Amino acid sequence: MLKKLFHHYDYSMIIVMLLLISFGLIMVFSAGSIWAVSVLDKTSPGYFFIRQLIWFLVAVPIGLIGLIMPYQAYRALVKPMLLVTLVLLVLLIFLGNNVNNATSWFRIGFFNIQPAEIVKITLILYLASTFSNKQKSIDHFSTAVLPPLSVVMLFFMLVWMQPDLGTAMILIAISAVMIVCSGLKMSHLLSLVGGAAAGVAIFFMVFLSDNQTGRFTAAYDPFSVADTTGRQLINSYIAIASGGLTGKGLGKSIEKTGFLPEPQTDFIISIIGEELGLLGILFVILCIAYLVFRGFVTAIRCKDVFGSLIAIGISSMMAIQTFVNLGAATGLIPVTGVTLPFVSYGGSSLIIMVFSICVLTNISAFVNMRRSGNRHEGERENVKASY
Repeated sequence: MLKKLFHHYDYSMIIVMLLLISFGLIMVFSAGSIWAVSVLDKTSPGYFFIRQLIWFLVAVPIGLIGLIMPYQAYRALVKPMLLVTLVLLVLLIFLGNNVNNATSWFRIGFFNIQPAEIVKITLILYLASTFSNKQKSIDHFSTAVLPPLSVVMLFFMLVWMQPDLGTAMILIAISAVMIVCSGLKMSHLLSLVGGAAAGVAIFFMVFLSDNQTGRFTAAYDPFSVADTTGRQLINSYIAIASGGLTGKGLGKSIEKTGFLPEPQTDFIISIIGEELGLLGILFVILCIAYLVFRGFVTAIRCKDVFGSLIAIGISSMMAIQTFVNLGAATGLIPVTGVTLPFVSYGGSSLIIMVFSICVLTNISAFVNMRRSGNRHEGERENVKASY
């Protein structure tokens, strides 16, 4: 079985993923070198690069598990994963490490672990398992949709309380895509859309803190708060605009010298634009777009509802997170602190993204095996008919 899997892997996804990670490591070194020395007082300009490289080395064996383990095995692991993730989020309230006014990390030695990243893949596997098991009763809203929707809302609230509104909204968006693709009746979908719109409106009017509300002003009128919350976006504009088509050259960014805070994280695309220009930004977007495209192709070709929904969830996660990151860096949406997949500095995000792509590749291998088997069976039938 393993030999057959290796033969049918879509290696293009692995290659593109490794290209993005390699590019990300280079840009993390370039973007974070001055910040590490001048602001964090680190002795090595490669501080962030080394840590990101270590995270990648940790991600490799985890990714190999995703490549080798048949995706059907995750059905049995969904409930334990759900329980462990829930426990981690609850423990975070009491034992979490506060960074930038958010208690979103566990401090383990020199590294921070972010459970909210684990929630993404856990919810994808849970929703895929739940909706694939309920296909015969998918038209019954109270039994097929309401229970998993309650689980999604529980995780949303726990992540939002950290507070991490960006990741919480990504969880809702991923879940929405999977629910739409689960085969739900149109009348139920319309009811959900109406309820979601009302819920979002109430949530934003009642529950947003002053800090979160201020992010909207910083996004849509940054020059009015240029000395405070609008500073990061204004410097992002300057970085991207000054890079032009080909950029100033790798390592030659001005904005990373203290004008753009923590440039190696969620605003790394701005440094890419400044140093490598529009061509550098397009390289990242096209690579991620290819992975998303291959993911949806896999979902369409997969005849197993469980595998198809996992592929949809992973593909939508990459697409939504990329949109949110780029949207924040360009003022399209408020700053959320969401990483750019495979490129931004962030170990938890890198590990989950590597694992997700490897699971996606595993699903595509099984799809290719079935398609190959059906083709060979058809060829044998044609040979028999000729005799």
